[in-house]
Amino acid sequence: MKVALVTGGGSGIGRAVGIALTQTGFTVVLAGRRSQLLEAVASEAGGDAVPLVCDVRDPASVGALFAEIDARFGRLDLLVNNAGVAARPAPLEQVDLEEWALVLDTNITGAFLCTREAFRLMKRQSPRGGRIINNGSISSSVPRPHSAPYTASKHALTGLTKSTSLDGREFDIACGQIDIGNAASDMTSSMGAEGVLQADGTTRREPTIDSAEIARAVVYMATLPLAANVQCMTVVATKMPFVGRG
Repeated sequence: MKVALVTGGGSGIGRAVGIALTQTGFTVVLAGRRSQLLEAVASEAGGDAVPLVCDVRDPASVGALFAEIDARFGRLDLLVNNAGVAARPAPLEQVDLEEWALVLDTNITGAFLCTREAFRLMKRQSPRGGRIINNGSISSSVPRPHSAPYTASKHALTGLTKSTSLDGREFDIACGQIDIGNAASDMTSSMGAEGVLQADGTTRREPTIDSAEIARAVVYMATLPLAANVQCMTVVATKMPFVGRG
């Protein structure tokens, strides 16, 4: 039995990844703040999907989540750090400090807290080791206008990915990142309707891709032997602005 944990598993990319991993044969723990959504995804996934409520921003909540995983399964083979939020678009000087803190607490501190607990479990379990996949974004390298909190959090996540990959080597813990451009979700719903601000000051609609395509890529990364690792994969809607944001 291989056990996976997907944070932010109640909707969007997390939902698609959780379902795909279950269909691949993983026992999947779906974690998030909204129990109703988690239970609905677990029911849709069928098989071995377990919904558990957790707020990744809260160290005690994360600790309780991993304690439950340890008690139930005695191991964790895969952590997908997927939980994430974005702030309202705003010029940098108008960014609200509370929104800044919420984005950083969720996107980077939450990923760190889960990674720290995963290390503790993966280092002592037998067989030792496991894999961690971080949900990055093309914003980890190329920002959108008026997105300082989200961009900063995703740049930081890349640093966490690299440190995790390095520090995990001697313990058979692999870590990689998937950078995503315009997967269809609640976060990108406005892209095809009102459009989004571009680097040249115009507002344009952008294409999106089905989250199932992201899930397929994550399954590939997740099912490699631990001797191999995708350090970083970029998956984008083909016709979206990305390279040079044009």
